[in-house]
Amino acid sequence: MSVPPVLGRLRLPVIGSPLFIISTPDLVIAQCKAGIVGSFPALNARPAALLDEWLHRITEELTAHNRDHPDRPAAPFAVNQIVHRSNDRLEADLATCAKWQVPIVITSLGAREDLNAAVHGWGGITLHDVIDDRFARKAVEKGADGLIAVAAGAGGHAGRQSPFALVQEIRDWFDGPLALSGAIATGAAILAARAMGADFAYIGSPFIATDEANAAPDYKQGIVDGRAADIVYSDLFTGVHGNYLRQSIAAAGLDPDNLPAGDVRTMNFGGGNGSKAKAWRDIWGAGQGIGAVQAIEPVAARIDRLDAEYRAALARIAG
Repeated sequence: MSVPPVLGRLRLPVIGSPLFIISTPDLVIAQCKAGIVGSFPALNARPAALLDEWLHRITEELTAHNRDHPDRPAAPFAVNQIVHRSNDRLEADLATCAKWQVPIVITSLGAREDLNAAVHGWGGITLHDVIDDRFARKAVEKGADGLIAVAAGAGGHAGRQSPFALVQEIRDWFDGPLALSGAIATGAAILAARAMGADFAYIGSPFIATDEANAAPDYKQGIVDGRAADIVYSDLFTGVHGNYLRQSIAAAGLDPDNLPAGDVRTMNFGGGNGSKAKAWRDIWGAGQGIGAVQAIEPVAARIDRLDAEYRAALARIAG
Protein backbone atom coordinates (compact mmCIF):
# COMPACT_ATOMS: atom_id res chain seq x y z
CA MET A 1 0.00 0.00 0.00
CA SER A 2 1.25 3.45 -0.93
CA VAL A 3 1.60 6.13 1.77
CA PRO A 4 2.63 9.67 0.75
CA PRO A 5 5.82 11.04 2.36
CA VAL A 6 3.90 13.61 4.44
CA LEU A 7 2.29 10.72 6.35
CA GLY A 8 5.45 8.68 6.64
CA ARG A 9 6.98 10.18 9.78
CA LEU A 10 4.39 9.50 12.45
CA ARG A 11 5.16 8.04 15.87
CA LEU A 12 1.92 6.06 15.65
CA PRO A 13 -0.21 5.34 12.56
CA VAL A 14 -2.95 7.64 13.87
CA ILE A 15 -4.83 10.65 12.58
CA GLY A 16 -6.68 12.67 15.19
CA SER A 17 -10.09 13.36 13.71
CA PRO A 18 -11.37 16.94 13.40
CA LEU A 19 -13.88 17.56 16.17
CA PHE A 20 -16.44 20.31 15.65
CA ILE A 21 -16.02 23.04 18.32
CA ILE A 22 -13.57 20.84 20.28
CA SER A 23 -10.49 20.89 18.01
CA THR A 24 -8.58 24.17 18.32
CA PRO A 25 -4.86 24.96 17.98
CA ASP A 26 -4.18 23.79 21.56
CA LEU A 27 -5.39 20.28 20.77
CA VAL A 28 -3.90 20.13 17.26
CA ILE A 29 -0.45 21.30 18.34
CA ALA A 30 -0.38 18.84 21.25
CA GLN A 31 -1.33 15.96 18.96
CA CYS A 32 1.29 16.86 16.37
CA LYS A 33 4.05 17.32 18.94
CA ALA A 34 3.19 13.91 20.40
CA GLY A 35 3.61 12.30 17.00
CA ILE A 36 0.16 11.89 15.41
CA VAL A 37 -1.65 13.98 12.83
CA GLY A 38 -3.70 16.69 14.52
CA SER A 39 -6.65 18.20 12.69
CA PHE A 40 -9.47 20.70 13.09
CA PRO A 41 -12.52 21.81 11.08
CA ALA A 42 -11.98 25.13 9.35
CA LEU A 43 -15.43 26.12 10.62
CA ASN A 44 -14.17 26.00 14.21
CA ALA A 45 -12.33 29.25 13.54
CA ARG A 46 -15.01 31.89 14.07
CA PRO A 47 -15.09 34.52 12.72
CA ALA A 48 -13.60 33.33 9.45
CA ALA A 49 -10.63 35.71 9.81
CA LEU A 50 -9.51 33.67 12.82
CA LEU A 51 -8.53 30.79 10.53
CA ASP A 52 -5.52 32.78 9.31
CA GLU A 53 -4.40 33.37 12.90
CA TRP A 54 -4.82 29.71 13.79
CA LEU A 55 -2.81 28.49 10.82
CA HIS A 56 -0.10 31.06 11.57
CA ARG A 57 0.16 29.86 15.17
CA ILE A 58 0.12 26.14 14.31
CA THR A 59 2.73 26.54 11.60
CA GLU A 60 4.98 28.69 13.77
CA GLU A 61 4.82 26.45 16.86
CA LEU A 62 5.40 23.22 14.96
CA THR A 63 8.32 24.78 13.07
CA ALA A 64 9.85 25.86 16.39
CA HIS A 65 9.31 22.38 17.84
CA ASN A 66 11.08 20.79 14.88
CA ARG A 67 13.99 23.19 15.23
CA ASP A 68 14.36 22.43 18.93
CA HIS A 69 13.70 18.67 18.67
CA PRO A 70 15.22 17.41 15.43
CA ASP A 71 15.27 13.88 16.87
CA ARG A 72 11.48 13.79 17.27
CA PRO A 73 9.85 16.14 14.76
CA ALA A 74 6.18 16.96 14.93
CA ALA A 75 3.66 15.13 12.79
CA PRO A 76 1.88 17.15 10.07
CA PHE A 77 -1.48 18.78 10.68
CA ALA A 78 -4.72 18.73 8.69
CA VAL A 79 -7.67 21.04 8.14
CA ASN A 80 -11.15 19.67 7.56
CA GLN A 81 -13.32 21.34 4.93
CA ILE A 82 -17.07 20.72 4.75
CA VAL A 83 -17.83 20.57 1.03
CA HIS A 84 -21.62 20.54 1.41
CA ARG A 85 -23.40 23.51 -0.20
CA SER A 86 -24.43 24.76 3.25
CA ASN A 87 -20.84 25.86 3.87
CA ASP A 88 -20.67 29.37 2.45
CA ARG A 89 -17.11 29.82 3.76
CA LEU A 90 -15.52 27.06 1.69
CA GLU A 91 -13.85 29.17 -1.01
CA ALA A 92 -12.45 31.75 1.43
CA ASP A 93 -11.24 29.08 3.85
CA LEU A 94 -9.58 27.16 1.04
CA ALA A 95 -7.73 30.32 -0.01
CA THR A 96 -6.44 30.72 3.55
CA CYS A 97 -5.27 27.10 3.53
CA ALA A 98 -3.44 27.81 0.27
CA LYS A 99 -1.71 30.81 1.88
CA TRP A 100 -0.30 28.57 4.63
CA GLN A 101 0.18 25.55 2.36
CA VAL A 102 -1.72 23.24 4.67
CA PRO A 103 -0.14 19.80 4.18
CA ILE A 104 -3.33 17.72 4.53
CA VAL A 105 -6.92 18.69 3.76
CA ILE A 106 -9.70 16.37 4.95
CA THR A 107 -12.90 16.77 2.95
CA SER A 108 -16.37 15.80 4.17
CA LEU A 109 -19.95 15.71 2.88
CA GLY A 110 -19.06 16.04 -0.79
CA ALA A 111 -16.14 15.55 -3.16
CA ARG A 112 -14.97 18.19 -5.64
CA GLU A 113 -12.39 17.78 -8.36
CA ASP A 114 -11.47 21.49 -8.34
CA LEU A 115 -10.82 21.43 -4.60
CA ASN A 116 -8.51 18.43 -4.89
CA ALA A 117 -6.66 20.11 -7.75
CA ALA A 118 -6.24 23.29 -5.70
CA VAL A 119 -4.72 21.39 -2.78
CA HIS A 120 -2.38 19.53 -5.12
CA GLY A 121 -1.38 22.88 -6.58
CA TRP A 122 0.27 23.97 -3.33
CA GLY A 123 1.75 20.52 -2.67
CA GLY A 124 -0.83 19.20 -0.20
CA ILE A 125 -2.83 16.00 -0.19
CA THR A 126 -6.52 15.36 0.32
CA LEU A 127 -8.22 12.65 2.36
CA HIS A 128 -11.97 12.22 1.88
CA ASP A 129 -14.24 10.57 4.42
CA VAL A 130 -16.74 8.01 3.14
CA ILE A 131 -19.33 5.66 4.62
CA ASP A 132 -19.48 3.09 1.81
CA ASP A 133 -17.68 1.81 -1.27
CA ARG A 134 -19.82 3.81 -3.71
CA PHE A 135 -18.82 7.13 -2.15
CA ALA A 136 -15.20 5.93 -1.95
CA ARG A 137 -15.08 5.33 -5.69
CA LYS A 138 -16.57 8.74 -6.43
CA ALA A 139 -14.03 10.47 -4.20
CA VAL A 140 -11.06 8.81 -5.89
CA GLU A 141 -12.51 9.48 -9.34
CA LYS A 142 -12.57 13.18 -8.41
CA GLY A 143 -8.93 13.17 -7.34
CA ALA A 144 -8.81 12.44 -3.62
CA ASP A 145 -5.40 11.07 -2.62
CA GLY A 146 -6.70 8.96 0.23
CA LEU A 147 -9.84 7.81 1.99
CA ILE A 148 -11.18 7.75 5.53
CA ALA A 149 -13.56 4.84 5.98
CA VAL A 150 -16.11 5.94 8.58
CA ALA A 151 -17.59 2.69 9.85
CA ALA A 152 -20.31 1.84 12.36
CA GLY A 153 -19.59 3.07 15.86
CA ALA A 154 -17.66 6.21 14.89
CA GLY A 155 -18.39 9.41 16.79
CA GLY A 156 -20.37 12.17 15.12
CA HIS A 157 -21.46 11.59 11.52
CA ALA A 158 -20.96 7.87 10.90
CA GLY A 159 -21.90 5.04 8.62
CA ARG A 160 -23.69 1.77 9.30
CA GLN A 161 -21.26 -0.75 7.84
CA SER A 162 -18.92 -3.05 9.73
CA PRO A 163 -15.28 -1.92 9.49
CA PHE A 164 -14.40 -5.42 8.23
CA ALA A 165 -16.79 -5.13 5.29
CA LEU A 166 -16.01 -1.51 4.51
CA VAL A 167 -12.22 -1.85 4.48
CA GLN A 168 -12.35 -5.11 2.53
CA GLU A 169 -14.49 -3.61 -0.24
CA ILE A 170 -12.31 -0.52 -0.56
CA ARG A 171 -9.09 -2.53 -0.56
CA ASP A 172 -10.40 -4.68 -3.41
CA TRP A 173 -9.57 -1.82 -5.77
CA PHE A 174 -7.83 1.02 -3.88
CA ASP A 175 -4.13 0.86 -2.96
CA GLY A 176 -3.74 4.43 -1.68
CA PRO A 177 -3.72 5.76 1.88
CA LEU A 178 -6.67 4.53 3.90
CA ALA A 179 -7.67 5.48 7.45
CA LEU A 180 -10.34 3.69 9.44
CA SER A 181 -12.73 5.35 11.88
CA GLY A 182 -15.11 3.60 14.25
CA ALA A 183 -14.74 2.90 17.99
CA ILE A 184 -10.92 2.91 17.91
CA ALA A 185 -9.76 3.89 21.41
CA THR A 186 -6.85 1.58 22.29
CA GLY A 187 -3.48 0.67 20.89
CA ALA A 188 -4.73 -2.85 20.20
CA ALA A 189 -7.56 -1.38 18.12
CA ILE A 190 -5.02 0.65 16.12
CA LEU A 191 -3.18 -2.57 15.32
CA ALA A 192 -6.47 -4.28 14.43
CA ALA A 193 -7.26 -1.50 11.95
CA ARG A 194 -3.92 -2.07 10.27
CA ALA A 195 -4.41 -5.82 10.24
CA MET A 196 -7.69 -5.30 8.37
CA GLY A 197 -5.89 -3.33 5.67
CA ALA A 198 -6.05 0.28 6.82
CA ASP A 199 -2.86 2.34 6.97
CA PHE A 200 -4.06 4.57 9.81
CA ALA A 201 -6.51 4.65 12.68
CA TYR A 202 -8.72 7.74 12.75
CA ILE A 203 -9.41 8.57 16.41
CA GLY A 204 -11.69 11.26 17.82
CA SER A 205 -13.68 10.55 20.99
CA PRO A 206 -10.73 9.70 23.29
CA PHE A 207 -9.28 13.16 22.59
CA ILE A 208 -12.45 14.87 23.83
CA ALA A 209 -11.46 13.77 27.35
CA THR A 210 -8.13 15.62 27.30
CA ASP A 211 -6.93 18.79 28.96
CA GLU A 212 -6.38 20.52 25.62
CA ALA A 213 -9.83 19.80 24.15
CA ASN A 214 -12.25 22.72 23.89
CA ALA A 215 -15.13 20.78 25.45
CA ALA A 216 -17.33 21.45 28.46
CA PRO A 217 -16.24 19.68 31.65
CA ASP A 218 -19.46 17.64 31.70
CA TYR A 219 -18.83 16.54 28.13
CA LYS A 220 -15.32 15.35 28.99
CA GLN A 221 -16.61 13.51 32.05
CA GLY A 222 -19.39 12.00 29.95
CA ILE A 223 -16.76 10.40 27.73
CA VAL A 224 -15.02 8.94 30.79
CA ASP A 225 -18.24 7.66 32.35
CA GLY A 226 -19.83 6.46 29.12
CA ARG A 227 -20.04 3.03 27.56
CA ALA A 228 -21.09 1.79 24.13
CA ALA A 229 -24.68 1.48 25.37
CA ASP A 230 -24.72 5.25 25.97
CA ILE A 231 -24.34 6.03 22.26
CA VAL A 232 -27.45 6.90 20.22
CA TYR A 233 -27.46 6.80 16.40
CA SER A 234 -29.78 9.39 14.84
CA ASP A 235 -30.16 11.74 11.88
CA LEU A 236 -32.39 14.16 13.78
CA PHE A 237 -29.80 16.75 14.69
CA THR A 238 -28.14 17.57 11.36
CA GLY A 239 -30.04 15.56 8.77
CA VAL A 240 -27.18 13.07 8.52
CA HIS A 241 -26.90 10.00 10.74
CA GLY A 242 -24.46 10.32 13.59
CA ASN A 243 -23.59 8.96 17.03
CA TYR A 244 -24.27 11.04 20.13
CA LEU A 245 -24.07 10.75 23.91
CA ARG A 246 -27.41 9.68 25.38
CA GLN A 247 -27.10 11.98 28.41
CA SER A 248 -26.80 15.10 26.25
CA ILE A 249 -29.94 14.17 24.31
CA ALA A 250 -31.87 13.65 27.53
CA ALA A 251 -30.55 16.94 28.96
CA ALA A 252 -32.00 18.71 25.92
CA GLY A 253 -35.46 17.45 26.87
CA LEU A 254 -35.64 14.76 24.19
CA ASP A 255 -36.26 11.04 24.59
CA PRO A 256 -33.14 9.22 23.31
CA ASP A 257 -35.19 6.08 22.67
CA ASN A 258 -37.91 7.80 20.65
CA LEU A 259 -36.27 10.32 18.35
CA PRO A 260 -38.07 11.30 15.15
CA ALA A 261 -36.36 11.08 11.77
CA GLY A 262 -34.30 14.03 10.62
CA ASP A 263 -34.27 15.86 7.31
CA VAL A 264 -31.11 16.27 5.25
CA ARG A 265 -32.37 19.72 4.25
CA THR A 266 -31.65 20.83 7.84
CA MET A 267 -27.92 20.34 7.28
CA ASN A 268 -26.99 23.38 9.33
CA PHE A 269 -25.15 21.75 12.23
CA GLY A 270 -27.88 22.77 14.63
CA GLY A 271 -31.61 23.34 14.86
CA GLY A 272 -34.36 21.58 13.00
CA ASN A 273 -34.77 18.99 15.74
CA GLY A 274 -37.81 20.27 17.60
CA SER A 275 -35.79 21.79 20.45
CA LYS A 276 -33.40 24.65 21.04
CA ALA A 277 -30.51 22.22 21.36
CA LYS A 278 -27.83 22.42 18.69
CA ALA A 279 -25.74 19.56 17.42
CA TRP A 280 -22.19 19.53 18.78
CA ARG A 281 -22.76 22.44 21.18
CA ASP A 282 -25.58 20.82 23.18
CA ILE A 283 -25.94 17.38 21.59
CA TRP A 284 -22.53 15.79 22.08
CA GLY A 285 -20.99 13.49 19.50
CA ALA A 286 -19.17 10.38 20.69
CA GLY A 287 -18.24 6.94 19.40
CA GLN A 288 -18.88 3.48 20.74
CA GLY A 289 -15.27 3.04 21.90
CA ILE A 290 -15.55 5.44 24.84
CA GLY A 291 -15.66 2.60 27.36
CA ALA A 292 -11.87 2.41 27.00
CA VAL A 293 -11.40 6.02 28.18
CA GLN A 294 -10.73 5.98 31.92
CA ALA A 295 -9.66 9.54 32.75
CA ILE A 296 -9.31 13.12 31.56
CA GLU A 297 -5.60 13.66 30.91
CA PRO A 298 -3.14 15.60 28.72
CA VAL A 299 -2.93 14.66 25.05
CA ALA A 300 0.70 13.58 25.48
CA ALA A 301 -0.27 11.09 28.20
CA ARG A 302 -3.09 9.66 26.07
CA ILE A 303 -0.78 9.15 23.11
CA ASP A 304 1.90 7.62 25.34
CA ARG A 305 -0.71 5.10 26.50
CA LEU A 306 -1.86 4.34 22.96
CA ASP A 307 1.76 3.85 21.92
CA ALA A 308 2.48 1.46 24.81
CA GLU A 309 -0.68 -0.52 24.08
CA TYR A 310 0.16 -0.68 20.40
CA ARG A 311 3.69 -1.99 21.08
CA ALA A 312 2.33 -4.53 23.56
CA ALA A 313 -0.20 -5.77 21.02
CA LEU A 314 2.54 -6.14 18.41
CA ALA A 315 4.63 -8.11 20.91
CA ARG A 316 1.72 -10.45 21.71
CA ILE A 317 1.21 -11.25 18.06
CA ALA A 318 4.94 -11.78 17.53
CA GLY A 319 4.73 -14.39 20.27
